Amino acid sequence: MRDEQIGRTETLQRRLADEELDAAVLADPDSIYYFAGFANYLGTDFGRPTLLVVPRAGAPSMVTPLMESEMCRAMSWVDDVRPWEDGRSGEWRELLDGLLAGVRRLGLEHDTLPQAVRRHLAQGLGGRETVDVARTVGEMRMIKSAAEIAVMRQAGEVAIAMAEGARAVIGEGVPEYEVALAVIQGGTRKAAELLRDEGPDRFVPPVIHNLQILQSGHDTSMVHRRASTRRLGQGEPVYLCFCGIANFRHYKLGFDREYFVGWVSDEHARIYETTLAAQAAALAAIRPGVTAEEVHYAAETAYRDAGFLPGYRTGRAIGCSFLEQPELKPGDTTRLRPGMTFAVDGGITVPGSFGARVGDSIVVTEDGCEVLTPYPKELTVL
Repeated sequence: MRDEQIGRTETLQRRLADEELDAAVLADPDSIYYFAGFANYLGTDFGRPTLLVVPRAGAPSMVTPLMESEMCRAMSWVDDVRPWEDGRSGEWRELLDGLLAGVRRLGLEHDTLPQAVRRHLAQGLGGRETVDVARTVGEMRMIKSAAEIAVMRQAGEVAIAMAEGARAVIGEGVPEYEVALAVIQGGTRKAAELLRDEGPDRFVPPVIHNLQILQSGHDTSMVHRRASTRRLGQGEPVYLCFCGIANFRHYKLGFDREYFVGWVSDEHARIYETTLAAQAAALAAIRPGVTAEEVHYAAETAYRDAGFLPGYRTGRAIGCSFLEQPELKPGDTTRLRPGMTFAVDGGITVPGSFGARVGDSIVVTEDGCEVLTPYPKELTVL
């Protein structure tokens, strides 16, 4: 995607010129990857920010920790990489100040700007004006290229392998964490199959990571509880959300499946079928020109017809980030266009009793949508 990243940066520079901005400073790791191809492994959690400085004209620059600089140069097309050391020469601050000398109007992604960077820029503002460019960047990231969609299809293959790993071990008496381990193994092996051992792929980790969202029994009403030592019981639902771990080549998907151990009650089956119907209604509503909130309202109608109330949004845009623009929820009137990608969910929660959920990732096409996670979701007893 190197040529695409260069083209995106040039497009951003034209947008900066249109808005009469002298430069933009990007600190969000996902934005840095989108424009420059560098996936930083440290970040501000460790006190070591990486910053991409994009001038209105001319070559961009990357400010990154010294220990990351060799990898930064190898991964990114940006030639001007400026390393900084802990405790020396003002660290990243002095380098950033030098790059911003003479800049009067500066673009920032306000919501994702680390506080340390925000404080430093505020102290040295002087007569400088800052403008939020998050919407500009977000609009650029809305429509995925053919290369991005191809990667997201591969991410779908990885997500499906994760679900297959879980299905293979779910059974009475199995601890939840064993299911999570099977998910990690299944996804990791599929990701490794899709990668080469040379070139840019050497910077792509196949290992599936992050804590698996998984609940069973009554705890399925707790939507985002993590896998524990609890053992699965007969007649219990098992819910798996892969949204935080379905991540391949820096592209994230939404994906959810639910299964039942041994047998399923009539009430649980009814609620789960309603969840499937709500998601199906949302998927059927997706096409170019429809607003994001209209997709949500299609699902909401299915819930209400079955006697339930919707508990959350129907979906969110996905890509380099877990959450992008727009969202499938009330109030978002963004019109869908081909190339937009979404996680589309169905879900019902009965507090203290049961939760039924299903989720898939899709890309909007010229006449509807393509599912990126094509995997069975009918009611399944294991």
